[in-house]
Amino acid sequence: MNPYLDIALRSLAVYTFMLIAIRLTGKKEFSQLNTIDVVLILLISNAVQNAMVGNNTSLLGGLAAAAVLFILNYGLKKLMFKSKGVREFISQHPEILIHDGKLDFNKLSHLGISDDELKEAMREHGVEHYKDVKLAIFEVDGNISIITGDKALKQTHYKRKKAHKTLTVGG
Repeated sequence: MNPYLDIALRSLAVYTFMLIAIRLTGKKEFSQLNTIDVVLILLISNAVQNAMVGNNTSLLGGLAAAAVLFILNYGLKKLMFKSKGVREFISQHPEILIHDGKLDFNKLSHLGISDDELKEAMREHGVEHYKDVKLAIFEVDGNISIITGDKALKQTHYKRKKAHKTLTVGG
C-alpha cells in the first residue's frame, strides 16, 4: 500500500474516533480549558501521533497527516451544513438550567455543572438569587447565559477584565 494512503486512512480513523469520543464525553469537556484539559489534549495528541503516521516520521508524512485532518475537517463542516442528521449528531444544543427561578437538577447533574459554577455565572451577570433568573442556558460553547426578568438590567454579559495599575510620579 502507498505509505501516504496509509497515513490518510490512519488519520481518518483517528479523526473519526476523536469526534465520537468528544461527542460521547460531553460538550463541557473542551469548552473552557483548564490545566487538566490542556494536559489531556497534549497527551491525546502525543498518543495518536504514531497511530496516524505509523513508522513514517518524515516531514512529508507529518504534512500528509495534517493535510488529511484539514481536509476532513473542511469536508465535515460542509456535510454538517448540508445534512441535518449529521449536524444533529455532531453539534450540541443549548440546555436550559434554570427556568423562572426553578433549577433543573437532573440537567445540572447530567452536564456536570456544580452549584459553584452556576452561582459564579449568575454573579458575573449581576444576579444574586436563583429566583431572579428567568432563564439560565448552558450554551454550546460551554458558557452559561443568564436572563433575568428585570427590565432595568441592561447588562447582558459580563466579561472579566484585569485591572491595570497605573504608576503616578510624585503622588
